[in-house]
Amino acid sequence: MYFLTDELVFPPVENANVEGLLAVGGDLSPERLLLAYQNGIFPWFDNDSIILWWSPDPRMVLFPNEIKVSKSMKKVIRNKQFRLTKNTCFEKVLEYCSSVPREGQDGTWITEAMKTAYIKLHKNGIAQSYEVWEKDKLVGGLYGVDLGHVFCGESMFSLTSNASKFAFIKLAEELFLKEYKVIDCQLHTDHLASMGAKEIARKDFMAILK
Repeated sequence: MYFLTDELVFPPVENANVEGLLAVGGDLSPERLLLAYQNGIFPWFDNDSIILWWSPDPRMVLFPNEIKVSKSMKKVIRNKQFRLTKNTCFEKVLEYCSSVPREGQDGTWITEAMKTAYIKLHKNGIAQSYEVWEKDKLVGGLYGVDLGHVFCGESMFSLTSNASKFAFIKLAEELFLKEYKVIDCQLHTDHLASMGAKEIARKDFMAILK
């Protein structure tokens, strides 16, 4: 196991164990976080743990042109049930992502330290939020780290049916037009798979990233 020090450096991702755990310790400074994402690494831990850094193999990704939009979602989009904004209330999105319960999950990995870190990244123009509104109510959204050619999705939430799906579809459409290579979804979920995301080998993800 690799223990990080104050030095801004990570071990090669090939050193991760079978679960994808690469290193422990360090801090959540904007500089270290950006370096991590640029090297295919992300933090994931809870309040009772030291900082854990991961680079799983395989890696769950969505190629923007492969987004799947169901018939029911096409109807939602046609009916203009939702509207989308970007970076208008990053901290609210972050708070909802940390507090809205998810099926099969007990608690949250978005600790207070994580919130502070990503707010700093947002102020530096690196972390982005997409907000979904129904009339004047915030009902869904997502946030992630924008590397300019790869968008590293971190978390999303829904207060009403289909709101997070709408955010994810609109994100994919925007990134496709901007010729982004891929959306990093990190780990497999059935929800992401149903929308077109798939697992690829870590070495292939790293090639895209570099």
